[in-house]
Amino acid sequence: MSQPVLGILTLYLNDKKQLEERHIYQQMISEGQRIGLDVFVFTPMDVYDSKGKIFALFYDPKTKTWSRKWSNFPNLIFDRCRIQHSKRFEQLKKFRVRYRNLKFLNRPLRNKWTVHQTLYQKSKFRPYLPETALFQSFNNVTSTLRNHSSVYIKPINGTGGRGILRIDKLGNDNYLVQGRKQTRQIIPAQKFNGARLSSYLLHWKGKTPFIVQQGIQIKLPSGRVHDYRMLVQKNGNGKWEVTGCAGRIGPPRSVTSNLHGGGHAVTMNTLLKESIPNEENRVEIRNTAEKFSLEVADYLEESYGALCELALDLAIDKSGHVYLLEVNPKPAREVFKQSGDLEAYRQAIIKPLEYAMWMYKQSAAP
Repeated sequence: MSQPVLGILTLYLNDKKQLEERHIYQQMISEGQRIGLDVFVFTPMDVYDSKGKIFALFYDPKTKTWSRKWSNFPNLIFDRCRIQHSKRFEQLKKFRVRYRNLKFLNRPLRNKWTVHQTLYQKSKFRPYLPETALFQSFNNVTSTLRNHSSVYIKPINGTGGRGILRIDKLGNDNYLVQGRKQTRQIIPAQKFNGARLSSYLLHWKGKTPFIVQQGIQIKLPSGRVHDYRMLVQKNGNGKWEVTGCAGRIGPPRSVTSNLHGGGHAVTMNTLLKESIPNEENRVEIRNTAEKFSLEVADYLEESYGALCELALDLAIDKSGHVYLLEVNPKPAREVFKQSGDLEAYRQAIIKPLEYAMWMYKQSAAP
């Protein structure tokens, strides 16, 4: 009997067909072989509808080389495609529609605003959700600033800290604005009065949909911002479980903590110690964050369809209150490697494979 086949669906970064997570795919292919799962990588560009075949990328762990081979469609697909503003993303959307009847480990999640609205419908989630509004005019910013000293403005489909602004209220119709461009370049702090800020934000927004979100006090004594990346994944029994949680600290003058933007990672406990000195309190906070994260994953899957992993970006203030900043359906794994949690890093790579094997056996069972 032949082995089940998992196809990792991704997008090339550019027209030179570069892959963003090639080293992760190499490890997944190696681990797949160990558990009896054949794994290859492909993009919508590699699918030939007329042949009913894929000109896929295969990796040989023994020779450490990549090659291309014609392949039939896989038994299961692990969708790792992140949003791009490119013709490649348009091809992806067509692929998802044309081949929607194939077995996917995960389906696309909705944008930040829709996910917030979905979670807000559940009263038990509301204490964890920062005040959030769709940015339609400057009034959305000023009304949120009536209740909070700062707000974040985020593109509803943004990733990696791109295109985010933080606005701090200074009083007397003055505001401090800083952030990151779409290129992740840091925008230094600058002061605006209300009229100038309104004009600046409308130009910044353009036609891109943004949300306005309550700012949580996440500055460390060093002045750097921090948050936590909680990874939950389906295991080899088809159940959600916590793989790990790491703390992320942003670089100087940054309003975000993303690693791609120059941040660095430490263990969750190391970072929590800076604001929560009592160990019992830290254990309770971690348990609360983990329970909440698993409940969110379960509810979002119930709402949107198949999911196999989610990363939740959490803020924890000085009182120990947990807030959900956003949900990432296509998380990187490097945060665990950088924080020194190598077991969580290994599990983050293995669990989707074990879940794929479980799904295959479930579908093959009489």
